[in-house]
Amino acid sequence: MAGKSNKGRNKKGSNNRNASTVSNQPEPVVPSDVPAKDNVEDTLESSKADPVELSAAGDSSSAIPEVKENEAGKEESQSNQGDLHLYAVPVKTYTGEKLELQLNPGDSVMDIRQFLLDASETCFVTCYGLLLHTKDGSTHHLEDYNEISEVADITTGGCSLEMVPALYDDRSIRAHVLRTRELLSLSNLHASLSTSLALQNETAQDKAANSGDTLKPVVPELDGLGYMEDVSGSLGNLLSSPLKDIKCVESIVFSSFNPPPSYRRLVGDLIYLDVLTLEGNKFCITGSTKVFYVNSSSANILDPVPSKATFEASTLVVLLQKISPKFKKAFREIYESRAAAHPFENVQSLLPPNSWLGLHPIPDHRRDASRAENALTLLYGSEPIGMQRDWNEELQSCREFPHTSPQERILRDRALYKVTSDFVDAAINGAVGVISGCIPPINPTDPECFHMYVHNNIFFSFAVDSDLEKLSKKRTDASPKAGGTSTRQNSSAKAASISLHGDSLVPNGGKDDGPSSENFINSAEVTQDVSPEAELTENEQATYASANNDLKGTKAYQEADVPGIYNLALAIIDYRGHRVVAQSVLPGILQGDKSDSLLYGSVDNGKKICWNEDFHSKVSEAAKRLHLKEHSVLDGSGNVFKLAAPVECKGILGGDDRHYLLDLLRVTPRDANYTGPGSRFCILRPELITAFCQAQAAETSKSKEANSQGADNTATDSQNATETGMLDLANKEKTDDVKELAAAAAEASDRYEEIVFNPNVFTEFKLAGSPEEIAADEDNVRKVGLFLTNVVLQKFIQDLCTLEVSPMDGQTLTEALHAHGINVRYIGKVATGTKHLPHLWDLCNNEIVVRSAKHVIKDLLRDTEDHDLAPAVSHFLNCLFGNCQAPGGKAIASTTQSKTPKKENTEHLGLGKHSKGQARWKGRAYLRKNQPSYMSMSSEALWSDIQEFASIKYEFELPEDARSRVKEVSVIRNFCQKVGIIIAARKYDLNSTAPFQTSDVLDLCPVIKHSVPSCSEAKELVETGKLHLAEGMLSEAYTLFSEAFSILQQVTGPMHREVANCCRYLAMVLYHAGDMAGAIIQQHKELIINERCLGLDHPDTAHSYGNMALFYHGLNQTELALRHMSRALLLLSLSSGPDHPDVAATFINVAMMYQDIGKMNIALRYLQEALKKNERLLGVEHIQTAVCYHALAIAFNCMGAFKLSHQHEKKTYDILVKQLGDDDSRTKDSQNWMNTFKMRELQVLHSFPLSSWNHVSDMRLLYLQSYPLMCF
Repeated sequence: MAGKSNKGRNKKGSNNRNASTVSNQPEPVVPSDVPAKDNVEDTLESSKADPVELSAAGDSSSAIPEVKENEAGKEESQSNQGDLHLYAVPVKTYTGEKLELQLNPGDSVMDIRQFLLDASETCFVTCYGLLLHTKDGSTHHLEDYNEISEVADITTGGCSLEMVPALYDDRSIRAHVLRTRELLSLSNLHASLSTSLALQNETAQDKAANSGDTLKPVVPELDGLGYMEDVSGSLGNLLSSPLKDIKCVESIVFSSFNPPPSYRRLVGDLIYLDVLTLEGNKFCITGSTKVFYVNSSSANILDPVPSKATFEASTLVVLLQKISPKFKKAFREIYESRAAAHPFENVQSLLPPNSWLGLHPIPDHRRDASRAENALTLLYGSEPIGMQRDWNEELQSCREFPHTSPQERILRDRALYKVTSDFVDAAINGAVGVISGCIPPINPTDPECFHMYVHNNIFFSFAVDSDLEKLSKKRTDASPKAGGTSTRQNSSAKAASISLHGDSLVPNGGKDDGPSSENFINSAEVTQDVSPEAELTENEQATYASANNDLKGTKAYQEADVPGIYNLALAIIDYRGHRVVAQSVLPGILQGDKSDSLLYGSVDNGKKICWNEDFHSKVSEAAKRLHLKEHSVLDGSGNVFKLAAPVECKGILGGDDRHYLLDLLRVTPRDANYTGPGSRFCILRPELITAFCQAQAAETSKSKEANSQGADNTATDSQNATETGMLDLANKEKTDDVKELAAAAAEASDRYEEIVFNPNVFTEFKLAGSPEEIAADEDNVRKVGLFLTNVVLQKFIQDLCTLEVSPMDGQTLTEALHAHGINVRYIGKVATGTKHLPHLWDLCNNEIVVRSAKHVIKDLLRDTEDHDLAPAVSHFLNCLFGNCQAPGGKAIASTTQSKTPKKENTEHLGLGKHSKGQARWKGRAYLRKNQPSYMSMSSEALWSDIQEFASIKYEFELPEDARSRVKEVSVIRNFCQKVGIIIAARKYDLNSTAPFQTSDVLDLCPVIKHSVPSCSEAKELVETGKLHLAEGMLSEAYTLFSEAFSILQQVTGPMHREVANCCRYLAMVLYHAGDMAGAIIQQHKELIINERCLGLDHPDTAHSYGNMALFYHGLNQTELALRHMSRALLLLSLSSGPDHPDVAATFINVAMMYQDIGKMNIALRYLQEALKKNERLLGVEHIQTAVCYHALAIAFNCMGAFKLSHQHEKKTYDILVKQLGDDDSRTKDSQNWMNTFKMRELQVLHSFPLSSWNHVSDMRLLYLQSYPLMCF
């Protein structure tokens, strides 16, 4: 929905034009000065500025016509799929105020309520009805789930809405009180630093204008170099102090008179509140079905009689305004603070990122009765009152929405996004309750690692393989029972009914990994050659990998969106060393009905395979979209079945008669490069399959074109060679050739869809095809593996070296790998290929260390009791980043080996532990006398485990200086984010033996992986818009980006990463079109969204601040620009560290800003640092090094040192000639600059006495004595 009030505030905009006028707040409106690279696509991908190349292309914007007005007209005249026609509908509130909403007939009543809840004028009103008055005088009462178009036609005009009081009930009145408490705090207002800086600058300018001061403001020197020299010391600058709350009331608490006595319930009393105002007055307030009023109760006796007739109101806020003047004044201040903020700062993010830093010193924890009341009941995501949500029915119903028209697709995508986001949020809360032991299992008699839980209609299970139990049995021979599979099947009838569902839920395919089947290829050899500890580690990793694969498979089938095939909602939560898999409940599975409803696939690793024709037809349709081949397999009895999915998938008929497909562990083929022990779940990424199919289709097209040319030549020769009487025959042959070629072209166009892969090759499952067919299927999968190693991986390494791809931290490196279809297990090969580039070598090494350390700490956390968590985490951090010995005595050689005897002991004691770290589950029943496991950890033991894991998992030998390389804040940040650790934002001495203290560990938070759907239509629009922008088609690009922005606003709301991307591209288009004001508005939106959705110190957030700085600099607001650039450098120092090419590029931008205001000394200092970094990180002959030399040449030119300018430009020219050749336009530009500098040098020598020029030159060189890299 898109609405706008009469005060200029709205929640969502239906198109970019509306969104740009969301607010009339004091938002910075300045022109953008985004530097344009020669390759526009590079600029789009990197969002980084290159001011030196801007000098060559910066004037291009003047040649671009003014397109915004034309685009606006075009946007209004054209009916695009993302556009909605909006109609003004006035709203009459309780108090008689008038609002105006911009509504679409497809908007629902819930959309209207959401807007009214966000509007400042009605934010405190929660219980009301909506009346729609139409032009003909009729009145309609709106139900919450109605669409406006179902009630009346607002397109004819003359319609109005009226809010009328509704009766409270027990649930709604409590929700009203909670809403009031939220409004009385600014803690949920997320103010961006950019907004604060702009407001401060505007205030300073207004003050200077009022005082008549015309002096130019003094621009302070930026502390950017200081951030790079002392990154740890700048941690405290990342987190801004929370907004100072404006106190409206001392306290609002539920009175001890609650619940109302029965005789008062019969007259409408629902709740009693005790209120202490700022004036010191105490009131007891009655909340009834109609109003809130002050009663006459004393301290201990309830007197329900109203104290004064005037002390009553339909809302709590209005009543408090009547009884407390100070409340009225303070609430007005809160109202104004929210109104002054950017609208996006008031919008809540559905799935906000975890922060890895907490405030230091820790703020005082003050009494808050309201907070205590909210924490009294442990809900863990469930609703306190009313029926629990049926997540599965909601999700599947949304998928069944019609989606033929653009508006229907938008409504469907919005419903899916909202339901899935709510599910993930509930799953997180439920998983925390499961791991904390507050939610009982539904199968308490089974081993605890196989416990299953149902809470809030969500099914929870731990990601643990049955192989762990098998392995324990091998080591102890303690029990003849055949592991977790038989336990689940035979424990009870209820467990048997759940086992079918539990196969996917408990270990995410754990039953397929059970002791009744082969776990890996050549399992016999594995058992003989691999130690139990190593096999245990492999199985745990397989479990985690299978959960990841199941999530990726679920996403793939959701995106395929085949009618008739349904998937469960799925989320993976890592918390305190545990991995919990949360799924929506399969209908009927908990009631025991249809327990034999498996229609497709296998539950016993292929021994028995089920098949259903109707199910197979639907799966086959999905297989076409997923490039999966229909193939034949054999079951244990030798029967042949034709499948179009992995054998271990499970097609189940739910209690709602829908067809559900579960256990999608191998939607893509297995990686032929990894077929050894422990690599069962090493599958290829879907991005790689897509790239391979596209490459094959393109190759086929080329071969067809070559054949086409040959056929044309043959036909021509044949025609020329014909004699009399043969002409008609030749023409006929030529026509046949053309028809054949047309058919071949059509065949080539379908080649992409026809490239399919057998998902069951290189597995233990028996294939029923002919040997030739099986060999061909294996060869196809091998081709993809070779394509990955020989083409994709090499191209990726090349792009890293040329900075076409420039990851800044572990997260962006992972995203870049995945975007190119490369699994993270290949990161060792990436590190080897980029060893000559220090920043990439460090990045890959540190990422391997962090991922290996994460594997070790999860075992430690699982084995740690609640009261030892902070000491255990701080000791682990000291072992990783310091040089710490075991505090509990003699250090052991390996933490993995140390767990083995302990595990054996627990098994002999009959505790039922079958996986590492599970002893803590029994810890609640008794106090363990032995010391915590972290007490036996030392730095040597930890690093030994890390090196071993890196060698096995990533096939990479860590360098000898790996321990010293990780002593960086960026590595600490990466590790804390991956594990979910929050530490204090203080300076850490990473050179000490124990840099961390127990008090530095502030919290542990869950890390989530989910399958929240994305909007494919918007993505396609963005990709098309990027192509148009690269070609300079601004009008078309603007229209496409605006459509994508409009669709995403309606589907996801503003707080989404894709919305931020649209804002960035819109800012780029508007900048090139000359609309500087529009560009800065869009860039500001992107910055706010990135801070909220990605994190304060995400690299994209840093780039947003850098772009904002360039925009402000283009407006000649250099001081404001430098403050933004200072923030950008701080964020870069935290995410990537000081040694990264992006830091050097930012230094160049800073230097240009100082250069433009005449502070050449500071500018040269930054340019020198940039040159040092690029020569050290990229080499003396890299193009970015040439950029630094050119920037120095320009700077010396501004200083009049033309000889130095010529010398630096000569170095630029030499590099460009070697890298690009003489004919490249950039090389020619450099040669022109050289000639210009030489000419100016000669002019100066002839214009001034030689002694005078020598004096000037000496002054320049005197300044440069400490910078030998600049003197030639």
